[in-house]
Amino acid sequence: MKIKCPKCKKTAELSMDFSFVKCETCDLDMSYGEYVKFVAHNETTYSDILGDYAGSTEGQSAGSLDEWD
Repeated sequence: MKIKCPKCKKTAELSMDFSFVKCETCDLDMSYGEYVKFVAHNETTYSDILGDYAGSTEGQSAGSLDEWD
């Protein structure tokens, strides 16, 4: 499956079983879980979503990757 590389913004390949992401252009090679954390941490559009997975955010700002551990 083709997805956008979070490092170089070119086309990367997501394995059919969602086990890894690879980009031939910049040599990115990481697990899908690492990819999700990388994107959520580095792209402000997605960083607000972290709060949805970190528990209740009532009265709080968006979550951070630290809250995922």
